[in-house]
Amino acid sequence: MSRLRHILLPATAPLAAILLAVALLLHAGFAHAATADASSQPVVIGGDRSYPPYEFLDRDGKPAGYNVELSRAIAEVMGMQIEFRLGSWSDARDALRDGRVDVLQGISFSQERSREIDFSIPHAVINHAVFARRGAPPISSLDDLAGKEVALHRGGIMHDQLVHSGFRGTMRLTDTPADALRLAASGRCDYALVAILPGMYLIRQLKLTNLTPMVRNIAAQKYCYGVLKGRSELLSRFNEGLAILKQTGQYDAIQAKWLGVLEPKTTDWRTVAKYAAVVVVPLLILLGAIALWTRTLHRQVALRTADLTREVAERRRAEEDLRVNQQQLVQADKMAALGVLVSGVAHEINNPTGLILLETPKLKRFFADASRILERYYEENGDFRCGGIPYSRMREIVPESLDKLQESGKRIKRIVSDLKDFARHDDRAGEELVDLNEAAGAAVRLVEHEIRKATTAFTARYGERLPRFRGSTQRIEQVIVNLILNACQALPAPDRAIELTTRYDQGVGVTLTLRDEGNGVAPENLSRLTDPFFTTKREWGGTGLGLSVSAGIVKEHGGTLSFKSTPGSGTTVAMIIPAFREEEL
Repeated sequence: MSRLRHILLPATAPLAAILLAVALLLHAGFAHAATADASSQPVVIGGDRSYPPYEFLDRDGKPAGYNVELSRAIAEVMGMQIEFRLGSWSDARDALRDGRVDVLQGISFSQERSREIDFSIPHAVINHAVFARRGAPPISSLDDLAGKEVALHRGGIMHDQLVHSGFRGTMRLTDTPADALRLAASGRCDYALVAILPGMYLIRQLKLTNLTPMVRNIAAQKYCYGVLKGRSELLSRFNEGLAILKQTGQYDAIQAKWLGVLEPKTTDWRTVAKYAAVVVVPLLILLGAIALWTRTLHRQVALRTADLTREVAERRRAEEDLRVNQQQLVQADKMAALGVLVSGVAHEINNPTGLILLETPKLKRFFADASRILERYYEENGDFRCGGIPYSRMREIVPESLDKLQESGKRIKRIVSDLKDFARHDDRAGEELVDLNEAAGAAVRLVEHEIRKATTAFTARYGERLPRFRGSTQRIEQVIVNLILNACQALPAPDRAIELTTRYDQGVGVTLTLRDEGNGVAPENLSRLTDPFFTTKREWGGTGLGLSVSAGIVKEHGGTLSFKSTPGSGTTVAMIIPAFREEEL
């Protein structure tokens, strides 16, 4: 009625003016009705169904995640009705373009995207990472991916960035980040480019334990709400809702719930300094008092200690000898028990391994016969699925899988045989003729797993026609195993090499040399490497008995164990044992 009073003209006004006023009233009424009808319609929010922990469908098929909970909180404080539609990311972007959704709740900002999309204030920052299999060549930037095969999310911000920058490698595009990680884990591509939080979440969920983040922050992107150009009123409602949530603390609670578990903790240096002051200042005062008191008593203690020095030194020497003997007895008892355990386990493993080696050839023959029928069906009817996989792929995968299965069975059999030989009680110690190449080869096979974990550059060169020597194959294997494990533990990175060689020097004996490119040994420690209980690896569980026992075994064979090392450049170990001569028979 107030509008009518403002618009009504005097009775003497022309008829045209009266008609204009009526038209304005009708237009205002229709506009108000249209606005009310639009506000009653739910805002359709689009997103990715497989981008945890940001947005995904849970086990019941319902939307969940950080983005979803944030959108619900904004809708509540702004009085909006919302509806979620989660699908593949490329479908979600298409749906925004053609109007099937009103807003994308999580989209990374870029200048190129801003040509068609208006972005809200950022509600998160997405750090993208490069994931690779353990032992893969290290990289440090996107430029290092040139010439590599990289799996990444189709339509994602990194896909846009690589295309825009003219990427010089091969892109394997996938529907979801999980598919990209699976490609990298299976070895079907070199690297996967995925946001760090979804990547770590999916690795844990899918148990892709052979993957690790090679670079944790190769690119950082602002994460926002996005609407089509021209929908500024809708975007302002989300910006206002975000501001309210940040003021009330709801935003921090949602972020901590979904992202706080996986994000690295930040260091509050003020808190650190405060607690350090509380602890350090009294500690310094206490240390000063102790130092003063200690200095006062030092002279008295020194006088009283002088008379006891000789007696204490002799007692320590006797205790050290006793401790060495006790530790060696304990170690020998543990090795004997381990030998019994290994023999039993090896026997149990042999049975299923034999079954694998027996049945695999049958499966190969069966598939060879069946493939003729399947090929004819394929030619007549086209591709079809076997075991959930298209036959066009299955006919290549199955023969390869059966070959791998048979080869793995053979490898298990070889490892079990080496373990049984290594754990066997040696009743003929010192009486057999030992082939150094055979002992070294068996030792390498026993610790092959540790070698692969430590280095990608292990080489072994065995000399030809080495003479044998009298001794115990089992004990020599023990020495070589210990030397190889020490070399593996000394390497700071997988690209550092280990080199094993055997040869025969006339007049000297058969020689095994093991060279590593590890951290090396300090000159003052080099002469103490074979001392009982001396170790530089105490914090990693080292006992200091490995090299001491090894040196004793080599000495029993009439040989020597020598070390050369340069700190930072590696260590070389040489084991020399006199060759057997016919006149010794």
